[in-house]
Amino acid sequence: MTQRVIIAVESGIACLRLNRADKRNALDLEMFKSIAAAQAEVRRRGGIRAVILQGEGADFCTGLDVSSMMSDRKAMIRLLWKWLPWQANLAQQVSVGWRRLSVPVIAAIQGRCWGGGMQIALGADFRIAHPDASFSVMEGKWGLIPDMGGTLALRELMQRDHAMRIAMTAETLDATAALAMGLVTELSAGPEQCAHQLARLLSQRSPDAVAAVKRLYRKSWTGSEGVALARETLYQWRILAGANQAIAVKRQLGKDIPFKL
Repeated sequence: MTQRVIIAVESGIACLRLNRADKRNALDLEMFKSIAAAQAEVRRRGGIRAVILQGEGADFCTGLDVSSMMSDRKAMIRLLWKWLPWQANLAQQVSVGWRRLSVPVIAAIQGRCWGGGMQIALGADFRIAHPDASFSVMEGKWGLIPDMGGTLALRELMQRDHAMRIAMTAETLDATAALAMGLVTELSAGPEQCAHQLARLLSQRSPDAVAAVKRLYRKSWTGSEGVALARETLYQWRILAGANQAIAVKRQLGKDIPFKL
C-alpha cells in the first residue's frame, strides 16, 4: 500500500500531498486516516508557518472511493462514528481539521475537486485553483448530503441559495464559476507556485498575529457583534504581551531578527 499522504517541510512551510494518483486521490478509509494523522503531525511539529495542501497527479481529489467504502460496512461505521453529536467524526475531521490548525492552510487545486475532495479544500483558509479545475458537491448524485464539515465554510463563503443549489443538483462548476461564487480565492496557471508565494509572504509576518487573525475571523465571522469586539481586544492584548509584536516592528525598521516560534 502506498503512503496515502506525503509530508515535506522546508523553510517552515509544510507541503502535504494526497498520494493516490492511480485512483485520482479518491478517499478510502486509509486516506481518511492518513489526512487526520497529517493534521496531527502539523500540530505536533514546531516551526511550521503555513501548510500547502495538494493532490498528486492530474486531480486534486475526485471524492469518495465508492467501490471501496460502500462495500465495507465496518469502514463506513468507523468513518461516521462519533461519541458526541457536536464533535467531528473522521469524515468531518479531514475538512474541519485544517480550520483548527493555528497556521494558515492553502489548497493548490488542479483538475477535479469533487465530492469529498471539495470538502477537504473547503477546510483550507485559501483555495488557489488552476483555470481548468472543476468543482462539484457530488454527494447528491448518490442520494446523500454533504457531511464532511464543508458546511462550516460554505456558510461563510457563499449565499445560501447558491450553496443549496450546488448541494442539491451536484452540478459541476468550472473554475471561473467557482471563483464567482466564492468557492475559490483566486485562479492561477501555476497554483502550486502561487501557493508557495503566499506561504512565504505569510511566514514573513508575526506568527502570533497570523494565528490570532485566523482564530478571530473563524470564531467571529458570524455571531454577536459584542463578542467579536471583545475577542479583538482580548487577542490584541495577548499579542502586545508577547515578544513577536516588538520583533515585527524591528523587522519593519530593517533589522533581520527571527520571530520566536
